[in-house]
Amino acid sequence: MSTDQLYETIKQLPARERLRLLARVAEELAAEGESENQKERPPKHSIMELHGLGAEIWQGVDAQEYVDELRKEWDHRP
Repeated sequence: MSTDQLYETIKQLPARERLRLLARVAEELAAEGESENQKERPPKHSIMELHGLGAEIWQGVDAQEYVDELRKEWDHRP
């Protein structure tokens, strides 16, 4: 049976029955969507996975000197 044929059959039902059918289909679709989202959802990560990333960039840089240089630049900006 095609979708159009099925719809013509459903149209003949009383409004209350069509609403019940609509609610039932919506519930099933929502449940399917939830289970599909759980399958497709990537695993959660922790911010701590980034710990130490890029540390080599800052090797040999004194933190206080770096901050002082930034502050000097800010003072000279228009």
